[in-house]
Amino acid sequence: MKADKRFLNQPLDFWANIKLISQKAGYTDKKTKQIKVHTLEEIKAVYESNNLDCSKVIDNNNKFTALGNLLVSYLQHRSDVLQQHVEPNLMKLADAKKTFEELLNKLKPTCPLPLNKQKAEKAGYAYLTGIVNMIIEDNSRGFGCNYDPKELTAFTENKFPVRTLSRRVDGAFPSVINPIAIWEIKEYYFTTTFGSRVADGVYETWLDGLELREIKDNLNIHVEHFLIIDDHNTWWKMGRSYLCRIIDMLHMGILTQALFGKEVVTELPTIVRSWTKQLQKHESTQ
Repeated sequence: MKADKRFLNQPLDFWANIKLISQKAGYTDKKTKQIKVHTLEEIKAVYESNNLDCSKVIDNNNKFTALGNLLVSYLQHRSDVLQQHVEPNLMKLADAKKTFEELLNKLKPTCPLPLNKQKAEKAGYAYLTGIVNMIIEDNSRGFGCNYDPKELTAFTENKFPVRTLSRRVDGAFPSVINPIAIWEIKEYYFTTTFGSRVADGVYETWLDGLELREIKDNLNIHVEHFLIIDDHNTWWKMGRSYLCRIIDMLHMGILTQALFGKEVVTELPTIVRSWTKQLQKHESTQ
């Protein structure tokens, strides 16, 4: 999923208000379980109950200003995209296992297929990671890929290190040194509660995105940044507020794309082929 261009390049105060409204008035409706699109009354109450000035959002005639209308348009878009696109794409364990096994039989991969960290009858492959790795290998046209960097991502100029990210990522293409793309994979097929470990995964990606944005702004080095997540129960039934945060990250420019469940199969092949075109173009100019 890509960002809606209407909401890209908004100033930080736009996102300050989106996050404040979402937090104070709630991300989801407790009765309907739907992603909320807040009313004028709900938004006004957020400001008034916190002794804040709402005049930039709601005018003296009790109507939304241009900024207020833009805020509500974004909240509507976030709600629509989560309910109409994200939720149907999130897979359950059986779906992920089936997709993994179909690709395994079809592609006969040589790439790493890591195991999950479960025990006894739950032990097995890390299905989403395996799906990602197989699709990348199948579409990389001979270029290398670091499927499991065990070192920090670094960027160089004239072979001299100029930036190193703060944490290890789940994958880098074609290498952990000067990659053109990096990604995080968050699959939680066996999770029964939405704990801090799952939440931390979102904020780790946020940190990576902020560092990559600094690199782009100050060094003109552009790196595509992806968050790949799955499990219907974890994300939709227990973590919808964090799905809202992911959509926010996407529109704040912290992510290039977010891929949800089945989107890996439908979207990732095209994405990987675009990476190979970049590398081929670079090689042709050397």
